Amino acid sequence: MSQKKLVSQEPPMDLLSGEPSLASPVADPVVEEGVHHYSREQDWLRPEDPLLQERLEWFQDQKLGLMMHWGPYSQLGLVESWALSDEDGDWSRDDIDWTQDMEQFKREYVDLNRTFNPLRFQPQQWAKAAADGGFNYLTFTTKHHDGFCMWDTHTTDYRITGQDCPFHTHRYADICRELFDAFRAEGLAISAYFSKADWHTPYYWAPGMERGHLMWRGPSYDPQQYPWLWEQFVQFTHEQIMELITRYGRIDMLWMDAGWVNAEQKQDIRLGEVIERARQIQPWLLSADRTVGGAYENLITPEQTIPAQPLSVPWESCITMGHSFSFSYGDSYKSVRELVHLLVEIVAKGGNLALNVAPQPDGRLPQAALERMRGLGAWLDEYGEAIYGTRICAPYAAQNIYFTCKSDVRYAICLLSEEAGAVTTQVILPLSVSGIQRIDLISIADQLPFEEGEEGIQVFLPEAAMRQDAPIAWVLRLR
Repeated sequence: MSQKKLVSQEPPMDLLSGEPSLASPVADPVVEEGVHHYSREQDWLRPEDPLLQERLEWFQDQKLGLMMHWGPYSQLGLVESWALSDEDGDWSRDDIDWTQDMEQFKREYVDLNRTFNPLRFQPQQWAKAAADGGFNYLTFTTKHHDGFCMWDTHTTDYRITGQDCPFHTHRYADICRELFDAFRAEGLAISAYFSKADWHTPYYWAPGMERGHLMWRGPSYDPQQYPWLWEQFVQFTHEQIMELITRYGRIDMLWMDAGWVNAEQKQDIRLGEVIERARQIQPWLLSADRTVGGAYENLITPEQTIPAQPLSVPWESCITMGHSFSFSYGDSYKSVRELVHLLVEIVAKGGNLALNVAPQPDGRLPQAALERMRGLGAWLDEYGEAIYGTRICAPYAAQNIYFTCKSDVRYAICLLSEEAGAVTTQVILPLSVSGIQRIDLISIADQLPFEEGEEGIQVFLPEAAMRQDAPIAWVLRLR
């Protein structure tokens, strides 16, 4: 993931303030919005395989996934990986003040594996917290761009089970195995984040090339000039992916970052070849070749933003609970109200929320994050029927009201600010009363009185709703 800010031609709305961002031209064929670009809806390709079509329907039912960025970089409280790239130093090194020697810094960053020892790692507690929080799948960083592997790979010593990492003797040393098993035991699906770039292997950032020490996010050499070296990187990448597919149980999705690694950019890793091999073993496997498009980007992945309009294809917004994807000391978190409002807007627009929670370097989840997860889960326990398994429903939104539907049931979710409280005695829905026989206020009252008005259906709220102290939302069921 990245934290460099890009903006769209039509200003995206800030997630919390509702104010438009500044604008700059959009690059075709992608939308530049939020943190970086994402693929356009009209370029999405529907898989031909009926099983993959079925799995995409399953994915669209899930609505809420837990994303986690965790690795040796968590010790620094610094953005993951990006400070290694000199080309990205202008934004990724803001908090590096202990040295002006960036080559020294990069050596120190690479050596973080020698001090990464998360002795308080709690895989079962993480999984239980996710299940109780209403999450349905886990997207975990098996490897970020820095190349450090959080599984027991045989391709490199730069791994959590390597001799240089003090955690390698721990009973939970193979972190991916422990997490995947624990989350599956709680009923959650597994999405394996995997960076297609690798800034540690000499097959990608090869020493002695014309770039010298000034690195960027791409390879240190031209793959067309050194095809034998590039082929080593391709084989290295394929072997790592196949390890995850063959040795770590059921994987529901391979979630691939580093979109600059693609054939158009002369960085062809022959992704289709390895995905098809993987599907020989796990035929249900979805792939998210994010920002690249084509047959292996089965879902679109906006980052730190919500699309301005509904998308009719599978998609998920990757949004942090705090301000960064990796652990940040003193980070502040969105409130439960803000998280529910984010989830409702995303679901009403046809997407999933991949909510990123960054573990601490000692292996625990921050208490403040756990509190938010519990609060989100409590809300979903009451109102999840209006979220899970739903689809886009016209009109998807009107002011603070968002709509979802499931079979012949429609839901109207009225988002309330803490300041507004429960002060109104009625809700106006911009719908025709025709065909509506019953309206319930979920968890509060059944069969509310309603009538046709000039602006739509006037729904009269019960006294019990008036007594509520600033509820997060009112959820109406229309049948």
